[in-house]
Formats: sequence, structure tokens, C-alpha cells
Amino acid sequence: MQEEFLHYIWKHKLFDNKRLTTHQNEKVEIIKPGDHNQNSGPDFLNAKIRIGSTLWAGNVEIHIRSSDWQKHGHQNDKAYDNVILQVVLENDSKIVRTNGLEIPTVKILYNEKLYKNYSRLLSGEKWIPCQSEINTSENFRIKYWLNSIVVERLEHKSDKIQQTLKQYNNNWEETFYIHLARNLGFQLNADPFEMLAKSLPLKYLSRHRDNIFQLEALLFGQAGFLEKSSNSGYFLTLKKEYQFLQKKYQLEPLEKHLWKFLRLRPANFPTVRIAQLASMIFYNQNLFSNFLESENIEQIYRLFSFKTAEFWDTHYTFNKPSAKRKKMLGKSAINLIIINTLVPFLFIFGKNTGKENIQDRALEWLYRLPAENNTIIRNWSQIGFIAKNAADSQALLHLKNQYCIHKKCLNCEIGNQIISKQL
Repeated sequence: MQEEFLHYIWKHKLFDNKRLTTHQNEKVEIIKPGDHNQNSGPDFLNAKIRIGSTLWAGNVEIHIRSSDWQKHGHQNDKAYDNVILQVVLENDSKIVRTNGLEIPTVKILYNEKLYKNYSRLLSGEKWIPCQSEINTSENFRIKYWLNSIVVERLEHKSDKIQQTLKQYNNNWEETFYIHLARNLGFQLNADPFEMLAKSLPLKYLSRHRDNIFQLEALLFGQAGFLEKSSNSGYFLTLKKEYQFLQKKYQLEPLEKHLWKFLRLRPANFPTVRIAQLASMIFYNQNLFSNFLESENIEQIYRLFSFKTAEFWDTHYTFNKPSAKRKKMLGKSAINLIIINTLVPFLFIFGKNTGKENIQDRALEWLYRLPAENNTIIRNWSQIGFIAKNAADSQALLHLKNQYCIHKKCLNCEIGNQIISKQL
């Protein structure tokens, strides 16, 4: 038994409210169980409870055993002085506030089927805990839940953006540049791309934004790709330019070994993505402002329709020539950047500035973009959940990564349905 399960029972009032009595045999009526507190302090805040003939307002603490009150040191913590009721599975000890006054304790009563259903989910070893039962859930409640966790996922991503904004003194352009660079690395090279952006401030690139050669020299040199020798004439001229700029800006390049090429298609090589980042900065004078002013996805596609420097038409790396091919970002890659960078930035910018229309635009784009195609989304489709758009796929990714993997069935609407069914 875990306290988390008792929190679930209490929060959703899945207990026998008619037969609750304190250890002193006073009748207890739960009018309002309180607000679930995810931070330090009592478990539920602002509850309303009638004990005997007296109506109480205050906080509720939940434990497996009442002696856990002493074990956790609450008798010495004034933050728990406003607790009006302790709810337990086993009442084995008297509890008191810091002033020595006793706190009423009630033993919770619930249908055993609830715990059996929950235990079955926890013990499941399938791809998701409820895989064999999920299709018994009500479709409209699942749809409502997925719509809710799309926003939750945006909030989750926004937290990371907020942290970077704080670190860079609320500089939206610099923050956007860092997160855009990270997402250009997609999964495999996300970390080195973020390290590259943080080690090469946008203000240095901005001084050379009208010269694609110098932008490439700065980015490739700072990424560590110009440290070794090469027979390529373009490589040698870039290296010479970077050595000059490195001294000018006192730059310390990254280690080349950070970058990964294995199992990547040539079009996704980090060298190609760095060349694309250089071109993106070259063709967009103010990255964030340009994207913010775009009112529809078609305008975003046009902003991304840039070409790289001519050298990359016949190369994927510096040393080996290839068949001629323009190294433009494909539509699927652009869609991923919109989903993972532009949409979260629109959402948090709209939230921070109080512009709900910008937040609405972020959500609208997710519903208009096609669903992502990755292992998690394909696995969902195999059990009957087909993502119709990017909002669906983002919700399903969040559901799997934040709930199913950690077996947070008690916090999941689908899990709630399964746990409480057949009561």
C-alpha cells in the first residue's frame, strides 16, 4: 500500500462517507476533501469537514499509519498546525500539534476492488500498464484527456524555455536561437547543438549575418569541425577565417567527438544541419521576430525555404564529395521544428505577454500539422490509438513518457476509469 493510492481515494471521494468516525467515535462528514497539495506541507489544503456538530475548515494529512505523523516529524512542524483531520489506513497512535493538542484521526473505508484494479495496473509488464484494458474506456473521456495533456505538454516545454529566458535576462532572440539550435540536432545531436549555441552567443553571429562564409566559419569552427586538417580548399579557408574570429571573440571550440554521425542518413549529418543553421541566420535577420510575425504555417514554410552555401550542394561532410543536391530542410523536418520549437515559443510568449490570440495560434498549428511518425506513435497505433494530427501525437508522446513509463495511473484519466470501473 502506498500513500499515493490513499490520496487518490480521498481526492475523488471514493470512500464510504456515511460510516466515517474519528478514533473518539465522533461522526465525520466530508463536505470538501480539499485541494491536492503537490508541494511541501499537508497533503490537502482548504478542506471543509464536519466533525460531530462542528464545521471545520483547514488542511488534511494522509498516512498509511497514524504513527507516520511522528515518524515524519509533523508534531514539531508548525506548517501542520492547521491540520483538522488525519486520514489513515491503520490507526495505531495518538497525534498532536506543536502545542500538544490532539488531532482527530479517521480510518478510511473503501471498496477493495479499487486497490485490486490499481495493483493489476502496477504489476502489468506490457508496453503501457493498461494496454489490455484501455479500449474499454469511454472515447469522449479519452479525447478530453488527450486535449488536456496537449496543453500540459506545452506547459512542460515552456518551463524549459522559461529557465533559459531567466538565464539570458529575458532575451527572447538569444533564447530562441539556443532552443532552435537544439531542435535542429533532433534527438541524436540535440545536446551538442545546444552546447554550440551557448558557446557562440548570437551577438557574435549577428555581426556577420550578411556574410554566409563568416557565419559558417564561426559555427563550424566553434563546433570543433575545423580542428583537424583536410584537403578541402573550402575547409582550409573556413579554418583560416575561424582562427581570426576565434582570437577576436576569445572563443573556445567544442570537442568534435561530441557529434554523432552513426546511423544517421547523410541529409541529417550534423555538418549539414550546421550549414542550414548558418543559412537560417543569414536569411532571417531577426529569427524570433520573423517567426513570431508569421500568422500561418505557409509563411513559416517560406521562411525555411533557404538554401545552404554552394559547397554543400556537393558535400555532406568536408572530405567526401557527393552527387549534387540542394541541402534544404525537408517538409517533415520543418514540421518537427514548428512542433518542438515554434509552437512552444508562441505558447509561452502569448502567456507571458497576456496575448491569448498567440497562445491560440500555437494550439491551432498543432491541430493543423500532420502527426509525427516515430516508434512511440506507431506503437500507439498498434493498440488502436491513431494520431490524426500533431496535437494528438504530442499528447500521446506526453502520455507515454510522463505517465505510462512511470505508472502514474492514479493521475491519468484513463487509469482512473479502469481503477474505478465495476464499482
